[in-house]
Amino acid sequence: MKKIQSLLVGAMALGAISIANAGTLVINSDQADPAPKKAFTEMVQKFESENPDITVKYNLYDKEGYKTAIRNWLSTTPPDIVFWYSGNRMKSFVDRDLFEDVSDIWQKLGLKEIMPAATAASTLNNKQWGIPYSYYQWGIYYRKDIFDKLGLSEPKTWDEFLAVNAKLKANDVTPITIGTKYLWTAAGWFDYLNLRTNGLDFHIDLMDGKIPYTDPRVRKTFEHWKELIDKGYFLENHASYSWQEAQPFMYNGQAAMYLIGNFIVPNFPKELDGKMGFFQFPIIDPAIPIAEDAPMETVHIPAKAKNKVDARKFLEFMARADNQTMLNDVLLQIPPNIKAKAPDDFFLNKGVAMLNNAAGTAQFYDRDTDPSMAQEGMKGFQEFMVKPERLDAILKRLEGVRKRVFKK
Repeated sequence: MKKIQSLLVGAMALGAISIANAGTLVINSDQADPAPKKAFTEMVQKFESENPDITVKYNLYDKEGYKTAIRNWLSTTPPDIVFWYSGNRMKSFVDRDLFEDVSDIWQKLGLKEIMPAATAASTLNNKQWGIPYSYYQWGIYYRKDIFDKLGLSEPKTWDEFLAVNAKLKANDVTPITIGTKYLWTAAGWFDYLNLRTNGLDFHIDLMDGKIPYTDPRVRKTFEHWKELIDKGYFLENHASYSWQEAQPFMYNGQAAMYLIGNFIVPNFPKELDGKMGFFQFPIIDPAIPIAEDAPMETVHIPAKAKNKVDARKFLEFMARADNQTMLNDVLLQIPPNIKAKAPDDFFLNKGVAMLNNAAGTAQFYDRDTDPSMAQEGMKGFQEFMVKPERLDAILKRLEGVRKRVFKK
């Protein structure tokens, strides 16, 4: 891998960017967790072997710092490729003319036909702005052996879920682990509670700023959440832990459940093989069609990129069925290309079946709404989980943000 320069840096060092020489393809990535790091190392090696005239400079950054730094890169001296997300996260850069229109690649490769699930999330103003390479389900991962020991079954309804939590708590097991240090994990709880309480159409309207946060239907979502908080079902001091730091509580048996995306699966310890399970977020209102969070991962060409010719070659490479099969086999996620083969994995099989039967999907709170709204919203969610008695003040504050951001 002599031509690839991999660099893992923290947020403090994110300002340093090397300007590409001619014939060099500079890629900035936030895929630093072990499984994606391995997967994309192999992807870049394969791309170089197929394109020996192209030198790849692959810069790898930590995920949290990347979210801040990319805004600076795109408006100053960007790389040729950036890893990012579809939905509103993409829209915020498209609206500021910071992403390249890649509709030509979609048309050339017929991607609307072979990536039907990804087309809407990649399209804005009837144009496509990136290439999706992976998506995945969210749901509740749990310790099957602990459930079996306590005679518990996978809950299908909210009442059943509350009963499971109560039984775990009574047996000195923390029902739900979570780390809200980086805020977005709390947004997963808001998404699912709102989707199950009010439905996908309402949720998307809220994300688009069309519904006040002070609406009684939004408050109802928080009231369901408060049932779990008031009874002490979440991990104590969760605001002190990142999502990774919250995992060991489940692995060592101190906690039993985790609402998270399927990207957690490669982290499961070998000694827990056969002891981990997965279930769909329980139904709150049976009259509400079942929707799921299914975030999509994408690659984009910055509008000010120096080497757009080779960048387009890389996007075409990432769209291919063979590469999406290879990549998602390591990531344990779902390839958007329908000609690619999803890994035969217990958790992924459950996820594919669940998503195939869903009435619709959301991208995730901080991808579906405006970035400024998302940041304040997630701060509010974390604050609510720590101080639920502040709900009225939090909703009033979020409504002020909504009015300012959306001017509606």
